[in-house]
Amino acid sequence: MHTGHVVAGLGGAGGGDGGVDTAGHGGEYAEAAGGVISHSQSRVDGTADSAESVKQRMGKSRVGEPAAEQRAEAAGEQDEAAERLDGAQTGPQAGRRGGAAGITRRRALWLAGGGAVAAGAVVATGWDELRHWWWQLPGNDLPRRAGEVDHRGAQWVAASGANYRRADRPADYPVDRVVIHVVQGSYATALRVFRNADHEAAAHYVVRKDGHIAQMVRELDVAFHAGNRGFNERSIGIEHEGFVDRPEGFTDAMYESSARLTADICRRYGFPADREHIVGHVEVPGTDHTDPGPHWDWDRYLRLVRAAGPRPEPARTGHP
Repeated sequence: MHTGHVVAGLGGAGGGDGGVDTAGHGGEYAEAAGGVISHSQSRVDGTADSAESVKQRMGKSRVGEPAAEQRAEAAGEQDEAAERLDGAQTGPQAGRRGGAAGITRRRALWLAGGGAVAAGAVVATGWDELRHWWWQLPGNDLPRRAGEVDHRGAQWVAASGANYRRADRPADYPVDRVVIHVVQGSYATALRVFRNADHEAAAHYVVRKDGHIAQMVRELDVAFHAGNRGFNERSIGIEHEGFVDRPEGFTDAMYESSARLTADICRRYGFPADREHIVGHVEVPGTDHTDPGPHWDWDRYLRLVRAAGPRPEPARTGHP
């Protein structure tokens, strides 16, 4: 099992500084119909949202249609043309029916049937899935500005576009989890590998020992960090400089800065600051990582998160 989120392995990076694990970084697995697949496959799967035609997903492209259906439609169009021709040759009334009206019985039935199929698709698919499709249509992106950060005080350091999937969260995917990671290396190492397209993984944030925070992926987007596609889509990933077996590296400044960040995320997306919604990478289903490890002080961390969150209003006594 991998002890941390970034471990030794690529291009000479490694040793005490930590490097990249080409076999198993946190985002390299994605949930698929058959189980868990490698992140190289996940990237194909994940980037299908941009590479696959939206029209094809919405049923507007003929790519992938069964050949029999295409032949049947072609035959119908031929019959329709013949029907118009017959109408034009049998007199004024038939001509008006076939030509002037501009629609045949066959086309009317075709359109009516198509409407029924579309209505059935809405019911069967569900509004949530349709909403997901809507935000993938060109021109429907939520507003974003280059270099903008989601957490005040964070520094923008862009990850490679190969290490995340563009999205419009929470419009297309609701966000209700924070995943805590440990780099198993330095802050500089994390920034370097998340900017490397070959790594195929990144977290949204990296927290340094002195509390400084880099944001590398917008919260709008799906970062490949959790090792599980469903968790990637619903969560924000926060990396922490250090090693799972060196608790002295988890400094006061790091805990406090990270807790403020997590409290801000919980507040903005409206989910509780508890262990159900704030989890370690090790707790993500299907992962082979152990971070943040046994020395991460969860009790302390949650106290800090709650202390940094919005303070409850005092109870009203009923007196003016």
